Amino acid sequence: MTKTFITRVAAFAGAMLLSFSALAAGGGDLQHAGTDLSDRASLQRGSQLFMNYCAGCHSLKYLRYSRMAEDLGLSEEEVMSNLNLTGAKFGEHIVSAMPAEQASRWFGQVPPDLSLVSRVRGSDWVYTYMKSFYLDETRPLGWNNTLFPNASMPNPFWKQQGLQHAVYAEQAEGGGDPVVERLEISSPGTQSAAEFDQTVRDLTAFLEYAGEPAALKRQGLGVWVILFLSFLTLLAWLMKNEYWRDVH
Repeated sequence: MTKTFITRVAAFAGAMLLSFSALAAGGGDLQHAGTDLSDRASLQRGSQLFMNYCAGCHSLKYLRYSRMAEDLGLSEEEVMSNLNLTGAKFGEHIVSAMPAEQASRWFGQVPPDLSLVSRVRGSDWVYTYMKSFYLDETRPLGWNNTLFPNASMPNPFWKQQGLQHAVYAEQAEGGGDPVVERLEISSPGTQSAAEFDQTVRDLTAFLEYAGEPAALKRQGLGVWVILFLSFLTLLAWLMKNEYWRDVH
């Protein structure tokens, strides 16, 4: 148990360091994700998006399929038939099927586990990152990212979003590297801008949930806690009035 705790602390600390360097590199100009963990339909869509577009490379090693099913209102059959693409057992953690050695050879490094990405970097960061890919022929995979420059992954949602190009700001003579002023869609995708925003929001909401699954139950308990405290306050007020009535 001690070894597991130390491993989790080390992973969290490493993710923190990576997040700070990423924000410094990307400038921290974030868009509001607008996620809603009480929207179960959004979380269910997000889980499907993650499994179909992200789980081939990335894991959620702190989340079990069975826990996800319970929290998102899914049956074991639905999870095992539609969301489990690796052949794992229902009670096992969500781990990518990609061998680490091959991933390192193909991408230059093993794709990171995303269990804590939302907790460490924030949902707005995840949302903005997924919308900030653009074509860049200078990169090995042909893609770059304005929030996280020189990211080592392609845009997994390019078909939905369309092909996005960078528009560079004018540089003064003797200036440094060109600065991306904005991004423009040069070839439309299968979704409108509003539809794609919702797609990314659903995925972001799921990753936010995956980072702290207990948050869903805590929200539900919060209502009952407030009701209990309100009832307790009423009782205390009635007791106070009864006590001071005898005193006077």
